[in-house]
Amino acid sequence: MPSDNHSRRPSARSLIDRFGYPHLLAGTLVLVTATILLGVAAKATGSGLACEANWPQCDAGPFNLLPANLPSFYEWFHRFVAMFAGFAIIGSAVAAWRSPTVDKRVTALVVLGMVLTPIQVVLGWQTVTQYTMDILSWHFWTAVLIFGLFVVATVLVWENRLGPRHVTGALALGAVSVPFHVLFSPPVITDVTEYSPTVQMVQYGVTLAVVAAAIVAPMVGRRRLENDRLSSYLTGTGVFAIVVVFLGRRTGMTLDPMIDSLYLGTAGLLFVAFIAGIVLTKRAS
Repeated sequence: MPSDNHSRRPSARSLIDRFGYPHLLAGTLVLVTATILLGVAAKATGSGLACEANWPQCDAGPFNLLPANLPSFYEWFHRFVAMFAGFAIIGSAVAAWRSPTVDKRVTALVVLGMVLTPIQVVLGWQTVTQYTMDILSWHFWTAVLIFGLFVVATVLVWENRLGPRHVTGALALGAVSVPFHVLFSPPVITDVTEYSPTVQMVQYGVTLAVVAAAIVAPMVGRRRLENDRLSSYLTGTGVFAIVVVFLGRRTGMTLDPMIDSLYLGTAGLLFVAFIAGIVLTKRAS
């Protein structure tokens, strides 16, 4: 006859039960961010065609699964982290789909991210086997789209804990990031030094910060500030920020002085818009 102690023994709980879905989603966002920045490092160091252009294998160790040199390590480590990010994306989507407590909007966002993940994997494979600028661009923007989807989903699951100060914080993050985005952009940094891998890592890091600020500020502001005009302003600033990010990306791919001038002008206006948003938010709250 089974003992009462055995029947009362707690069963193993899932990670969702232990840490909660918001933490799972936040962790997935961190992995997605790390994957993007490691991809930038691989591209900036010219490691995209390392591993002897093998995929998913590399160029050393059993079955050529390990890197043989430093360039191969950059590419291999990018793939290694991307694998865990992919598992986290799938896990987040499955957990949201199966949980009745997760907002349906969140479920739709993370499931879309899961659908885009194999497309991103195929694009990553194509960057190794072909490495054309068009494929590289699609690979980057698909990654940014997945990043944006998970930022939106993360804000939705944490929205009850976010308030006006988080709107101000997001706008401040954007205001701080824009000057660095310009400073480390090809039209500016090449007048001082080379557009090195470290410089590219920093610029793309602040690029993701600008994108995050453009999403968080209007989403939280619409819910917490209860000011339609200010909400519209924050939304417009967010859209404008995406335009600046797009132009900033173009400056690294073209040698068109008109694109460079347009980027620098719009970046300056975006900085002013972020600062004005901080002032308006503080007044409204």
